[in-house]
Amino acid sequence: MHDMPGQIGWIDLTVPDAPALRDFYQGVAGWTYSPVQMGEYQNFCMFPPGNPQPVAGICHTRGGHEGFPPVWLIYITVDDLDLGIRRCHELGGKLLRPTTAMGPRGRFCVIEDPAGAICALYEPAKS
Repeated sequence: MHDMPGQIGWIDLTVPDAPALRDFYQGVAGWTYSPVQMGEYQNFCMFPPGNPQPVAGICHTRGGHEGFPPVWLIYITVDDLDLGIRRCHELGGKLLRPTTAMGPRGRFCVIEDPAGAICALYEPAKS
């Protein structure tokens, strides 16, 4: 994830059959993958050809992604997640998923903007 505020720090595709979409993007975009163990199933980090840095995740509609629609979800980096949530409400948006920890990496939430589009806000852990 990119930790600079205001940037798109990450993007995930959440679908019921992550291996099928992993294989689709491997064939279409040439992406390779690394499995991310999620207990009894795996999500995937996707890498451009010859690049050691992942560009996206392909995830099952399970666990922390339960209920997510099958869309590419961007994670926008913010300095202060609580402030971002307050401003979202003030400006006519909705909180769809409350603040969720990402282990030692930080925390995120999912919001809906006034037009109905969804995205995640991501606050990196403070060093």
